[in-house]
Amino acid sequence: MGLFDKLFGKKKPVEIEESVKDENKFDEPIKFETQVEKVPESVEENDEIVIDIDALSKIFTQSREETEKKYEQSLTLTRKTFSDGFNELFANFRSVDEAFFEELEETLIMSDVGVELAMEITNELRHEAKLTNAKSAEDLRQLIIEKIVDKFDGEKLPSNLNVQENDLTVFLFVGVNGVGKTTTIGKLAARYKHEGKKVLLAAADTFRAGAIDQLVEWGKRSATEVVTKPAGSDPASVVYDAVQKAKAEGYDMLLVDTAGRLQNKDNLMKELEKIGKVIQRELPEAPHETILALDATTGQNAIQQAKEFSTVTPITAIALTKLDGSAKGGIVLSIVQSLKIPVKLIGLGEKIDDLQDFDEEFFVRGLFSELL
Repeated sequence: MGLFDKLFGKKKPVEIEESVKDENKFDEPIKFETQVEKVPESVEENDEIVIDIDALSKIFTQSREETEKKYEQSLTLTRKTFSDGFNELFANFRSVDEAFFEELEETLIMSDVGVELAMEITNELRHEAKLTNAKSAEDLRQLIIEKIVDKFDGEKLPSNLNVQENDLTVFLFVGVNGVGKTTTIGKLAARYKHEGKKVLLAAADTFRAGAIDQLVEWGKRSATEVVTKPAGSDPASVVYDAVQKAKAEGYDMLLVDTAGRLQNKDNLMKELEKIGKVIQRELPEAPHETILALDATTGQNAIQQAKEFSTVTPITAIALTKLDGSAKGGIVLSIVQSLKIPVKLIGLGEKIDDLQDFDEEFFVRGLFSELL
């Protein structure tokens, strides 16, 4: 059973008309002076995001119904974009002709599903409209949504984060400044703390002092230790000491923040390669995920960022942030189709528990339910 059938019921059968049936190396131990931010069990109450660690259990415990409602609310702007576009299309075209398909393609592109996917869906619908001898645009309403959903469902990409059950897990985070990368790390740290894991953060974006300060602040918010060095230090040295500390002290999770200077890709590539060598020397299978943070509000620009970062380092997962403030949530479809990289985390708000594992069923239902 396909995803569309599962969520919206069985597809309408395709009735074919009789007339158309035939148609860098580290060889010696390296010692670095490293600062480890020790965080108190309780934090300042005047910060609206700061929480007590004892409150995490209540915050992170929610039913699937509550999670689906959060998806529905966060997709409001994107859902309106899709609904308005397609309702206008069906209102403007009573019959199925070439002008209708040209406008359909434009509507799909404006909904941020991507040019290639828009053209592919439109061409397939041209063919099926001929097979079914569709006479009106309304006849194709359900078929259009079926095509979009089936394209989304057909990739069968892994959806779960690769967490090691009985060993140290290392996640490497990349992404340009401002997309919510450090916030994503902080929220994920809080989640794993709630699950009873021992979590360590590494502030390897030493290019900006502000990035170090921000991660330290999130360490305070989630009661998580952070390995830091002064701004301008070698990022690989921070990661080396973080890995050593994580192994020596029995940490379950190590989340590594990195710089995102795409304007200087050569330096960024060398930096990430060096970090990778440091990690792999100590843990040959790590990093277990390289997660690219993308801002949903940037639409197709996020696709370009993903392509650029993919030339710098292999990306295994996407964390799509700020979906609740975006009318461009259709970008998820474009990411999955054009990049073949799974969206594994999704930001549905500003609260500490608003970072969710991506659920394609909730996403599809929240996006298309009003159109059917």
